[in-house]
Amino acid sequence: MSDYYEILGVERNATKDEIKAAFRKKARQYHPDVNKAPDAEEKFKELGKAYETLMDDNKRATYDRYGEDGLRDAGFSTAGPFDAGFGDLNDIFESFFGGFGFSERATNPNSPQNGADLRLNMQIEFEEAVFGVEKEVKISHLEVCDECNGTGAKAGTKPETCPTCGGTGRVQQVTNTPLGSFRQITTCPKCGGTGKVNPNPCPKCKGDGRLEVERTLRINIPAGVDNGSRIGLSSEGNCGKNGGRTGDLIVVLYVKEHKEFKREGVDIYSTVDITFPQAALGDTVEVNTLDGVQQLVIPAGVQQDRILQIKGAGVPHIGNASKRGNHNFVVKIKTPQSLSAEEKQLYNKLFEINCNKKPSSKFIDKMKNVLHN
Repeated sequence: MSDYYEILGVERNATKDEIKAAFRKKARQYHPDVNKAPDAEEKFKELGKAYETLMDDNKRATYDRYGEDGLRDAGFSTAGPFDAGFGDLNDIFESFFGGFGFSERATNPNSPQNGADLRLNMQIEFEEAVFGVEKEVKISHLEVCDECNGTGAKAGTKPETCPTCGGTGRVQQVTNTPLGSFRQITTCPKCGGTGKVNPNPCPKCKGDGRLEVERTLRINIPAGVDNGSRIGLSSEGNCGKNGGRTGDLIVVLYVKEHKEFKREGVDIYSTVDITFPQAALGDTVEVNTLDGVQQLVIPAGVQQDRILQIKGAGVPHIGNASKRGNHNFVVKIKTPQSLSAEEKQLYNKLFEINCNKKPSSKFIDKMKNVLHN
């Protein structure tokens, strides 16, 4: 996907004056009336799209945060000003370049128009993201009308040349000023830029040539995806016009949080609670993992917040499910909330051995504070 700042050659914190200056410089270079290179027209359109977005505060803020998909989701048009008519940018070019017109090939109304990509947000469970899952979803997208085969004309008829623009899809106005004549080209209001009109529109698609159709799709989500991962389904977006390619469906994944596990890349983190005796003497305890209950060895003398690990019990690597991350357990030593008479006697004896003195009545409370801080 194109980076608007890179297209214009400016920094992300560029001012509007800097953006306008960069646009003016590059537009001179790629204007179709000046540059006859095969890719000049496409680069010229990209410049217009980038300029229009970054000069609009609301569009720029949305683009900076979410990119081109965010503009579409927010309801902004992602078609450049040169895809749908020249409008205001033509005025800018006139003031910049002294009345450059636009060549006939710059906007061919009958050229292929690619269909738009569609975005589907999907929420999945934590375990589904880890191990993969197949989901069935329903989507609505535009397909070529099966009754008129995309012409938009009723069966037995065909589109006619627009009488207003003569089939060019554009109309122009010439303004005479003391500085010279200026030509402004805009989209034909009669045909909407197609150069054709349908006196007898197709009753099924109402003359558009496309229909909104609901489809059921099965989406294979691979093991190891994470929050924000994207899956592209080719040609499942809106169909194009005039033979243009069909857009894609972009599935954006949102993973629910797990009540016990935290994920960092391909590693899993959770806590393991143990007692003072287990910390001092060591033990083997049962712990929950993505693969079910497993045994975790607690080494003697383990300290608070030490990380113990079960290798290969983490998240599979995308594209190589046999290779997995690790499950890391953060040790938490539990302070007893109450003691039996026997336990208290044993703790008193342990204190005497370790500290060579009698414990105060607040010994256990002090131990709690140490471990909880």
